[in-house]
Amino acid sequence: MTQGKGFGFGLGKMKEFTEALKKAQQVQEGAKKLQEELEQMEIEGQAGGGLVKVVLSGNQEPIRVELSPDVMGEGAEVVSDLVLTAMKDAYLRSTNTMRERMEELTGGLNIPGM
Repeated sequence: MTQGKGFGFGLGKMKEFTEALKKAQQVQEGAKKLQEELEQMEIEGQAGGGLVKVVLSGNQEPIRVELSPDVMGEGAEVVSDLVLTAMKDAYLRSTNTMRERMEELTGGLNIPGM
């Protein structure tokens, strides 16, 4: 008759698991701080060589749109296209910033069995 092995956790595995839980808690605390930082960030997207600027927070919340007086004579269709391009640029920059910051936060997190 063999002895049961429980869930397969020896003392070494339990220590790894405990360390992983500590790291996960640190990541959770860091994520909360990061969320606050992202809310305060202003990330700018541009179009038309800076004639149109859109500013979003790090959480993709719209903050403001800036139109140069020089672009106003270009017509509604051109201005609309430039605003859309600037919005896409700001969104891409914002999501890239969020992704990079999350990767920094979670780098090295190794949870056993996952």
